[in-house]
Amino acid sequence: MDLDPSGSITSVETPGELPSAAETCNRRKRRSVGPTAHREAKRLRTVQQEGEETQTRGRSPSISVPLDRLQQPITPSELTELLHYAALGKTGGVNQPSWCRLQHQKRVKAVNVVIVEGLTQSHFYKHYLTLRHLRTSYTTRVTFTPSPTDLASGIFSGEVPESDAPSQRPSGSSELHKALRIHPVITKFGTQKRGLTAYVLPQEEMIKKHYPVKGMPGFEDFVCTDCVDCVTDGSPLYGLDCEMCLTERGNELARVSLVDSDGNCLLDELVKPQNRILDYLTRFSGITAAMLRRITTTLRDVQVKLRQLLPSDAVLVGHSVNNDLVALKLIHQHVIDTSLLYRRDFGQKFKLKVLTEVMLQRQIQTEEKKGHNPIEDAVAALELAQYFIKMGPRQVVELHLEELWGYTLVEESAECEPAPKPSLRFADILQTLGRSVAFLGKRSDLTLDLSNQQWHSSDREVLASFRRQSKCPFLSVLQCSSLSDHLKRCHPHQEHQHQRTRANLRDMCIVFAGPFPAGFSEREVRRLFRCFGPVRNIKMLTTTVRVHAEVEFELLEGAVLAIKALNGLNMQGQSIKVQRPVYESMLDLDLTLDALMCDRLNTSHLYAVKLNPSMAEELQISPRVNGRASDAECPGVTSVRAENRSPLAKVNGTSQLKATRESKLSEETIRETFGHFGSVERVVLPAKCGKHAKHAYIQFESSADKHVALRNSEDLRRENYLVCPSLTPPHLPSWVSAVDTGSEAAEGEERTHGNTSSQDQEMDLLMGKLDCRLRKLFRSLQEGTLSVVVLLGDTSAHGCPGLCLMEVKQGE
Repeated sequence: MDLDPSGSITSVETPGELPSAAETCNRRKRRSVGPTAHREAKRLRTVQQEGEETQTRGRSPSISVPLDRLQQPITPSELTELLHYAALGKTGGVNQPSWCRLQHQKRVKAVNVVIVEGLTQSHFYKHYLTLRHLRTSYTTRVTFTPSPTDLASGIFSGEVPESDAPSQRPSGSSELHKALRIHPVITKFGTQKRGLTAYVLPQEEMIKKHYPVKGMPGFEDFVCTDCVDCVTDGSPLYGLDCEMCLTERGNELARVSLVDSDGNCLLDELVKPQNRILDYLTRFSGITAAMLRRITTTLRDVQVKLRQLLPSDAVLVGHSVNNDLVALKLIHQHVIDTSLLYRRDFGQKFKLKVLTEVMLQRQIQTEEKKGHNPIEDAVAALELAQYFIKMGPRQVVELHLEELWGYTLVEESAECEPAPKPSLRFADILQTLGRSVAFLGKRSDLTLDLSNQQWHSSDREVLASFRRQSKCPFLSVLQCSSLSDHLKRCHPHQEHQHQRTRANLRDMCIVFAGPFPAGFSEREVRRLFRCFGPVRNIKMLTTTVRVHAEVEFELLEGAVLAIKALNGLNMQGQSIKVQRPVYESMLDLDLTLDALMCDRLNTSHLYAVKLNPSMAEELQISPRVNGRASDAECPGVTSVRAENRSPLAKVNGTSQLKATRESKLSEETIRETFGHFGSVERVVLPAKCGKHAKHAYIQFESSADKHVALRNSEDLRRENYLVCPSLTPPHLPSWVSAVDTGSEAAEGEERTHGNTSSQDQEMDLLMGKLDCRLRKLFRSLQEGTLSVVVLLGDTSAHGCPGLCLMEVKQGE
């Protein structure tokens, strides 16, 4: 018996029969390769068998807010709109909220809302470093509009709009004929008229019915269209139809037609199949050998044209459109299939010809025509979808029940008493569906069963009581009031605190620069500094000898880049300093910058500006090597070496600063440049009306891609780009810009304070305790729970808005 070096048995020698060296080697190969190949095959089979489960079960729910909506505060009614959708979803008849996107709502297991009274957005950013859990565990943060009404009461007693009432409830059932309640169309879509998003196929159904879906086995070589994650009821519809020929490899595309929402033909192309044609299927396709003889258009050409024609929010409409997408080898996320709208019992489908004749009173695919006309078929499918959306499922069924589905209704007995109108209150609906609700907090006048309420005198008791529950309720609202009571006792003038916090935020965006050459004007200062970001205000500080300036940027990133690029710049033989103001609010600036860079809202975001080539040459921008200690302020930022800087010349008393005008930025050029470092998910080019963007926020798919770009800042410098990690939370600029300029005197007064007051230290300690309790609460939530923390804000005349933080609890 022989052992290989690893100790495994390789062969057994029979007496009188010695194996040759080649045989021994082959046996060893079979012994070592065989099990490995077997394990690999087993692994592949397992992956294939579990592919669908990975796609459907592995996706966790998540929440996000579009960038344009982050700049606007949300109202209590918009928050309850989200809670209604999270709890009831489309299957319950509630549409996706208009201001946010909750992905995979069906996987939401519970909803937990914590209402913190008395705290505002100012408190959050004043104690930003202390609130570690709130700033790191929640990926979505949006300004909240304070309301004098009780938010907890509004959540429980708020009515779900009747048009959005869940189909599980018996709403309107007394008016609906008994036979229609089990009709396949009514069972699937309910009775209410809704927008097109109610009929877009969810991804789970697309996978089940073998539509091309990204990541699913069998569609690896398919091309994906550039589409958004979610569409709206205002998204455009496009009709699609294809004709195929039979080749050696099966059915292949021979003709494709695309029409817009008005029925206008956008594309009608004959396509040359890649493989030898066995049957042109002329009786169905209308394609003949003569038609394809001189055609050179390929499948790839058609894919490129479709991707160019379809906008990102397009919804494709077709009859059994999965066959068309397979023929096109195209993956499109948002489709409406008319064969699944007009449903029959037991999964059978109506022919497009039949539906068009009954619904649209028009004939297609007639016998005198040789084959189908894909333009005609695409228009028919489009109009069938538009008709279904316009009329609503109930009216479609009632109007065409006999001629399409083939049966009539027998009148029900008039003696039946009408069913009582059900309650539309959110809490009542949930309890009707068998889902528990609970409120924990101070005694409140809630329209809620007392058995679902627990009253406690302190936040500690509220959170401890919730964590002790053996089974968490489906909807739970916790009200924390201790900090509100403390603020009323110790900080009666909240407006002063808000002004102070906003002043601190503005201080972080301010730099002092100088001395400049004599006669240097505010206009020249603006031209120099606006290269790095939008400038809000410039204050010239002129003495009898020297000229300095206080420059306030709109964004924190602009101040960071300006310090890195301009500090030490040589102007007419004179070196200027660019530095932070020395205020009390700046003492923890380095820690705050580090925390902002690590903020989950910024982890994969990059800030970039592009200089005019002339300006870049003047500044001699290059990566810093063995730089000053201040380099740690923001790693990855390109900066200027003072010894290589050339002065900005002066002619006739005016500075030649035309070169400071930045190059125009475009999404295309940014994607081309930064796509070398990783997959660019989104490019945001903030620009005022009528003006070109001068800076950009670049969102990569992962934080690793962002760090690759930062490590290659020297290569970006050669393209005249300056970059730094994103620091400003997306929702914050609009709030900071809303600072009342009349409060500048009060802000200046606050800057003169020498030490942090004992009240501030006490408040910081209380905020730390609150954050710790909320962290323990978050950990106790089950996976798949939508967690919402609302800082209510101040409803006084000069009060500060609140803050809403949202996250779906993921597995540990």
